[in-house]
This record gives sequence, structure tokens and C-alpha cells, in this order.
Amino acid sequence: MITNFAGIIIWTNNFATLVSFYKQILYEIPYTEKTNFISFKKDDFRLGIGTHSKVKGSNKDPYRIMINLKVSNIYIETKRLKKMGISLIRTVEKEHWGGLICTFKDPDNNIIQLLEFPKV
Repeated sequence: MITNFAGIIIWTNNFATLVSFYKQILYEIPYTEKTNFISFKKDDFRLGIGTHSKVKGSNKDPYRIMINLKVSNIYIETKRLKKMGISLIRTVEKEHWGGLICTFKDPDNNIIQLLEFPKV
């Protein structure tokens, strides 16, 4: 029986660039860091980035999978992203479920969304 989600891995041949990017946007110290793999951990969930011999170039279909990152204040985070030179492909908008969302891409053309859940 599956009891929970454990994490996601982004495979790349652009390792150093992706590692630098995710260290900046996550504002987080890596949980593990090796020469060809790094992971970040929040509670029991891990986001990994690693090299893979079958991965070449950037993502050709970026809308297939989107990585959602939960934030406490989406406006502060988008301001920080813009200072880093990251362009939003979807500016902050309120969703039908009451939360806020915005979208941008990483250097490999993967889609990332910031989500701010409604305060209850």
C-alpha cells in the first residue's frame, strides 16, 4: 500500500546550472549534495536534481509536469524571483479554490508554480 508521496527527481545534463537555480529559488541548504545529485528536503518530501545519461537538452514538453511549491506570501516570493531575473509566464492570480498561483520556468524549461493556500 502506498502511504504518502516521497518526492520528485528532475534529471538533467545541465546539472550545475539547475543546482544553482534551485538553491536560489528554494532559499534552502541541500539535504544531500554529491557530484551528480542533490536533494532538498521539506518534512518527508524530497526534491532531487541529478544527471542522467538518457537526458539531453532542455525539456521539450514543459507543460506535461508542473512542480508546485507552497509559499507563505506569493507577492514577496515573486518580487524576489524578479530581482533574480526570472520572468513569470503567469503572473499572480487567484484560483477558484481561493488560493494564489503564479508560474515560471527553470533553466531546463521545466514549469514551476508557486502556490499560496488560502488562510483558514
